[in-house]
Amino acid sequence: VLCLAVSEVGEDTIAYSDTSSYAANIEMAEAVYHGEEANPADFKELEKVHTPQAKTIQDVAGFLEVDPSACMKSVLFKADDAYVLILTRGDHEVNDVKVKNLVGAQLVELASREEVLEVIGTEPGFVGPVKLEAEVDIYADLAVKGMTNAVAGANETDYHYVNVNPARDVSVKEFTDLRLIQEGDVSPDGEGTIQFAKGIEVGQVFKLGTRYSESMDATYLDENGRAQPMIMGCYGIGISRTLSAIVEQHHDEKGIIWPETVAPYDLHLLALNMKNDAQKELAETLYERLEDEGFDVLFDDRQERAGVKFADSDLIGLPIRISCGKRSEEGIVEVKFRKSGESHEVSVDDLISFIRQA
Repeated sequence: VLCLAVSEVGEDTIAYSDTSSYAANIEMAEAVYHGEEANPADFKELEKVHTPQAKTIQDVAGFLEVDPSACMKSVLFKADDAYVLILTRGDHEVNDVKVKNLVGAQLVELASREEVLEVIGTEPGFVGPVKLEAEVDIYADLAVKGMTNAVAGANETDYHYVNVNPARDVSVKEFTDLRLIQEGDVSPDGEGTIQFAKGIEVGQVFKLGTRYSESMDATYLDENGRAQPMIMGCYGIGISRTLSAIVEQHHDEKGIIWPETVAPYDLHLLALNMKNDAQKELAETLYERLEDEGFDVLFDDRQERAGVKFADSDLIGLPIRISCGKRSEEGIVEVKFRKSGESHEVSVDDLISFIRQA
């Protein structure tokens, strides 16, 4: 399970429904198939055709003048020490995470050109599941089950089969969800359609099973008094990633706009002119009073110009800024809210209640 924060600079893709609360990492999102079963009455005779230099789905579809969705994509994967052939529709992409989970492998990767030649006996681009001599298990995405009179590689360079019907021509070990979800697909919860957004991974939960508990002899007694290995989990939050995601979601051209719940300080107190006794004394008095009232206060008592302090305050982005300026002798300060930009002149006698009610 992953925890993702929406961000245009994120490295992950989030699939979400445009009308419901469904959201998932693209690698984990279920791709639901709503098509009809293939009708044997529609099956045509299998035929091998010459497709010179047509290695990609786009090349084959263009040469045969069919839609990519009418082509069958056959991809050889190496799962640990074994090979599996994965079938998807031509307009879909194989999800290697789903392949890994299906076969229970530790490592799943695309077979190299040399491995394809060795296992299948032909160049990549012409691999297909029909009359396959290689002893590999064939798994197919659910959408393949509904294909009728499709195009697939003939396991011979420059040749493809047309009128391929999986129910008749292919020995599939299992039909299951093996593809990446796409924008416009029906949401897995049945509500709305899928849209994509970028996101930053900020947390994760992994089920470790009994791999480590067995090696550590970490057990418990079951209802029969027998020792069983504990089922372990791993939970993590990326602190630096979380902070980066917060800043990406809460900022403007001037700097950060910290949400109150995660702001490093509640208040930013500025003494605009530390050479002015009234401003200096009021700021120091307010600092102690605000701290006593339970606020976390960042006190800017530097010997800098007011403009520099204002700019730095906007850059740091604490929720509330309190400025002790020209009206300090009157007991008046300026309170500015970073998010809205609203400013108010407030008497120091009313300051605590004003802040608490804000």
